[in-house]
Amino acid sequence: MPKNLVAIVGRPNVGKSTLFNRLVGKRLSIVEDTPGVTRDRLHATTDWNGREFDLIDTGGIEPTADSEMLIFMREQAMLAIEMADVIVFVTDFTTGVTAADEDVARMLLKSGKPIILIVNKMDTPGPEHPDIYEFYSLGLGDPISISATHGHGTGDLLDECVRLLPPKSDDEEEDDVIRVAVIGKPNAGKSSLINKILDEVRVIVSDQAGTTRDAVDTSFENKHGKYIFIDTAGLRRKSKIDNRIEHYSVLRAKMAIERADVCVIMIDAREGVTEQDTKVAGLAHEAGKASIIAVNKWDLIEKETNTMEDMRKEVMRDLSYMTYAPVLFISALTGQRVEKLFGLINFVNEQTVTRISTGTLNGILADATGRVQPPTDRGRRLKIYYITQTGVRPPTFVCFCNDAKLFHFSYLRYLENQIRAVFSLEGTPIRMIVRERGD
Repeated sequence: MPKNLVAIVGRPNVGKSTLFNRLVGKRLSIVEDTPGVTRDRLHATTDWNGREFDLIDTGGIEPTADSEMLIFMREQAMLAIEMADVIVFVTDFTTGVTAADEDVARMLLKSGKPIILIVNKMDTPGPEHPDIYEFYSLGLGDPISISATHGHGTGDLLDECVRLLPPKSDDEEEDDVIRVAVIGKPNAGKSSLINKILDEVRVIVSDQAGTTRDAVDTSFENKHGKYIFIDTAGLRRKSKIDNRIEHYSVLRAKMAIERADVCVIMIDAREGVTEQDTKVAGLAHEAGKASIIAVNKWDLIEKETNTMEDMRKEVMRDLSYMTYAPVLFISALTGQRVEKLFGLINFVNEQTVTRISTGTLNGILADATGRVQPPTDRGRRLKIYYITQTGVRPPTFVCFCNDAKLFHFSYLRYLENQIRAVFSLEGTPIRMIVRERGD
């Protein structure tokens, strides 16, 4: 069952993301002095006094916004309010109560949800400053004064969050889920895919490249299983990263890959595999993640005989280091083959946790070395004593030999291919490690 949700809301630049990072103990949300930096909802789990719950950081609410992006941000914040069990409304002590604060307060009161009023940026500890009484005018009860930057008052805030959460249920613990990072260069259709899966506008979709800046976690369950989809900022070339916000976004995407079980690598069918696609896919491969290559916008491609197979060969040629990854041709816009994605996610996730007994592995080794003799150098032959599996995610094998210098990478690749020939292990990289006996 999903955890209880606490949404952090307020107008732009009052310190919501700083507070979010303080409460979860990590720098997950991008923090800048530029209003509107947090565009999507960002989820993370925290706990206090033995109670675990999810926090949602939101883009700033601009009740009278008229630009497209500000309207998107407002809609995302309102959706977070709708999902939340408790709302933390953040205001700014340095500016006092503004007209925008009053508008947001009225919107929150209509939600009927428990609301905690926070006055942020009270950075000097000590007796309550008399100016805080101005915030009673919002009609939301006693404000809690905090400093998100320094941490003052955050314990009182967390106490109040736990007090207002619904009673803890026996089944609150999350069942096992598959964490799926959707990665790719900007405008490949990552957010559109997640929106199609969820059948709601959960992630901002725009033709403007780089709309998604944070990695956004979204829980989803269907007949195939339970999933957490992580929509990541599009990974750009380093030459295109011209400010700190974009730099943080790239780091966040890499972090999303690290905590994912499966990566769905989005390729734009109209462009084919670009240099940037190879770098994005390389991040998943180097991290040892089970992967699926989703060729998106397939509905826009004119079809001829063997069009799909020709494209598949092109993808495998350009991503030659991960030919183990299955290729699926989809349209996030129309939903074409999106349903098949779940079966592939489940399959590659099972493959990456495959365990093979040492006895079986050494049977494969004996057969492989019998067919192709290990290499020699200056009259000295490589001897492989045995092979054993030492880990999963990805499947990791250690080969013990007489001299690691004799173990040419091509022969190591040959042994990897022999293991794949027997056990398939489709969709997951394999790690092969060489050790000399006695190491």
